[in-house]
Amino acid sequence: MGPRPPVGIHRYVMVVFQQKARMTAPPARAEAARVGFTTRAFADRHDLGLPVAAMYFNAQKEPANRRCHY
Repeated sequence: MGPRPPVGIHRYVMVVFQQKARMTAPPARAEAARVGFTTRAFADRHDLGLPVAAMYFNAQKEPANRRCHY
C-alpha cells in the first residue's frame, strides 16, 4: 500500500541500516509517539552505525473541493 497522507504535502524518508547483530523489534507505538523521534538517536540506541541507503519523497493529497472531476 502506498502512502496515504491526510490533506496537504507530506515528506517521507526511508533509511536502511545494516544490522551488526540480531535485534528484537521495539513494541508498536501510537502515531503520536513519532513526535520527537530522531533517526540518529534510534541508530545510536541500537548500535546501527551509518546508513547504507536512503530515499526521500513527497506525497500530496488535495482537499475534496479542489480535486479535478472528470
